[in-house]
Formats: sequence, structure tokens, C-alpha cells
Amino acid sequence: MMQTAIFAGGCFWCIEAVYNQIQGVQSAVSGYIGGHLADPSYRQVCDSDTGHAEAVKIEFDPQQISYQTLLDIFFAIHNPTALNRQGNDIGTQYRSEIFYLNDQQKQLAEQTIIELQPHFSAPIVTKISPVTTFYPAENYHQGYFLQNPNTGYCSMVVAPKYLKAKVKFAELWKTDL
Repeated sequence: MMQTAIFAGGCFWCIEAVYNQIQGVQSAVSGYIGGHLADPSYRQVCDSDTGHAEAVKIEFDPQQISYQTLLDIFFAIHNPTALNRQGNDIGTQYRSEIFYLNDQQKQLAEQTIIELQPHFSAPIVTKISPVTTFYPAENYHQGYFLQNPNTGYCSMVVAPKYLKAKVKFAELWKTDL
């Protein structure tokens, strides 16, 4: 039976691109979560007034990959010590947040942060919150990096994170770019 994980860690193009290449992940969908406006648009979220985070909803097979491994990937592909930003992307929509679907996910997220904190020179600011409604982003955001690897943002921001994950998690990787 498939399970779901939802992570926000900056631009969803970066996170979605990585998770869609991981064995055991059936799909990773870019979208919005954690805000107060129903069915927000990208423009509304970018204006930072909806309260939503750019996030990725991951459907995975726990027989092939554990939630813990998904957490390990999450903390390796973004900076969990940056409050409301990742690199030059600034705003609450770029926050680091884990949206848990059950007590086990919450406990694993809390324990992972405790275990990882000594490896960072600044406090981990990743929030752990109960899941709220996830709204898939517009179609052009889905698979954006793989469709547009040579655009400026993708080549300068997404590609380095993607390649770092490909090396670090090579044994979990599905395909080449």
C-alpha cells in the first residue's frame, strides 16, 4: 500500500526533481500547502500573502523506501537552517517544513532533527506541522526541471542540488537525466 510524505524546502522544482528519480517513489508532485487561501495560484503564493509553502507531495512504496530515507534525502537537498529562504529565494513560501500525516511521521521528523542538529552550525528551523490541504501546482510546474534543464534558474540552482543528490543517493537513483 502506497504512503504519502509532504515536504517543503524552498523551490519545489528542486525537491520534486530529486524525489521523482528515487526508487520506491511513485510520484512527486509540486504544489502548495499550509496557507489560508483555497486553491491558490503560483502568482498568489509568490506574493507571500497566502501563507502557503511551495512543497512536494510524495507517493511512495514503504516496501521499497522508508519514510526515514525520504527524510534523509530532504535534509540533504536543502538548507534546514535558513528561515524562510533557500539561497536567493526569499519569502515564507520557501520555508523548510515537514507536514506529517500521522504520529509516526511526526516522531520520525522530530527525532531526525534532534540527531542532525549537531551536524549544523546554526539551529535547524524546519517546522513540523500536521498536514493540511495540499493543492497541486499548475501543470507547467510538474517535472519543470527535467523539461527545462537549460533555463537560467534550473542550470544555476536546481541542477547543482539535483546532481548532489544523484551522487549522494546513487544507490537509490532510477535513471539518468
